[in-house]
Amino acid sequence: MDTTVVLVWIYMVVTILSTLHADRNVYPSAGVLFVHVLEREHFKGEFPPYPKPGDSSNDPITFNTNLMGYPDRPGWLRYIQRTSHSDGVLYGSPTAEHVGKATIIEIIAYNRRTFETARHNLVINIMSTEEYPLPYQAEFYIKNMNVEEMLASEVLGDFLGAVKNVWQPERLNAVNITSALDRGGRVPLPINNLKEGVYVMVGADVQFSSCLREVENPHNQLRCSQEMEPVISCDKKFRAQFDIDWCKINLVDINKMIMIHSNRPDPGTGVLPDIGGYNPPPESLKSRDFFADFLITLAVPSAVAMVLFSVLGYSMCCRREGVDKRNMQTPDIQLVHHSSIQKSTKELRSMSKNREISWPLSTLPVFSQSGEVVPPIHPDNYETTSMPLMQTQTNLQNQIQIPQQQPSGKWHS
Repeated sequence: MDTTVVLVWIYMVVTILSTLHADRNVYPSAGVLFVHVLEREHFKGEFPPYPKPGDSSNDPITFNTNLMGYPDRPGWLRYIQRTSHSDGVLYGSPTAEHVGKATIIEIIAYNRRTFETARHNLVINIMSTEEYPLPYQAEFYIKNMNVEEMLASEVLGDFLGAVKNVWQPERLNAVNITSALDRGGRVPLPINNLKEGVYVMVGADVQFSSCLREVENPHNQLRCSQEMEPVISCDKKFRAQFDIDWCKINLVDINKMIMIHSNRPDPGTGVLPDIGGYNPPPESLKSRDFFADFLITLAVPSAVAMVLFSVLGYSMCCRREGVDKRNMQTPDIQLVHHSSIQKSTKELRSMSKNREISWPLSTLPVFSQSGEVVPPIHPDNYETTSMPLMQTQTNLQNQIQIPQQQPSGKWHS
């Protein structure tokens, strides 16, 4: 039993010592893109391995990053991780305001299999540069890239190499990278391998090349207004790997920018002044009469509804003209015609009920109530082709023969 307790304590001590790693220091430059990859392999050694050897690479690990003592990161620093099986990336572009200030980022790794955590600190020491900021900056919009793909060192190096061949500067740096979603772009549909798009800002120390300024000519501006691709001579140097939207390129000359300084108020310490303790309401509250509220919310609408219901009932039930008044206003000849039509209709109906006719075969039942098949009315050799479907009268002597007009113009009975 004592041996087991000792082993447990040894395991806990080793785990604590492995978790409390020494802080890692990085030294980015102001005005230059900073990229730091949070590699999952670096944190896997601090979690217990899988029971089966060789399966530790499948551990799902996510990261949480924040400025030490605060719930979020600094404003210039962003973080992205697509899935729990991919590495996380911290990226951003510090400014001259952050020079000389040590920024400590707390990184907490979560193992989604064992629910254990590991904590590291990343100390960012921002250095100043003489060429900051580079006077000429160009922002490109790349449609066929996501931000984590563009942050890869080899992809970013290929893009800077293509820009250098077109621009031909002495110094060239990536200033910033921003996802198109952060600029108000829409999430692409998961079809045809569509990408979110990324904005890449590049700075140089020489004037913009003629190729980059081709988008500013009136012909290309007209094509961009018609949502057509402009004609750029150097596009073929990028097209093999990067699909650039030349209509969204932004060329900025910092030397020609007008700096506007606004007098902003002092933000202060962020602590509210002491205005005394909280004074809760007394326990004995005054009673409130709700009778007036009852009258307003229930009694008044009910009274209005009753008045409207009474007016509607009187107009529908007590203001009817009646049959006598209608007959008084109707001419006598019209009443006589109406009564004669009614009498004729009743007489025809009574005559149709009293006449003797044989029912058509289609209305006779096929089976009797007992379930037996009823024999046919006529024998099989009876000719039914001359028999009408519905006989009007069985007594042929009472039929009236309708006279037919002869070709000679005389009538014969």
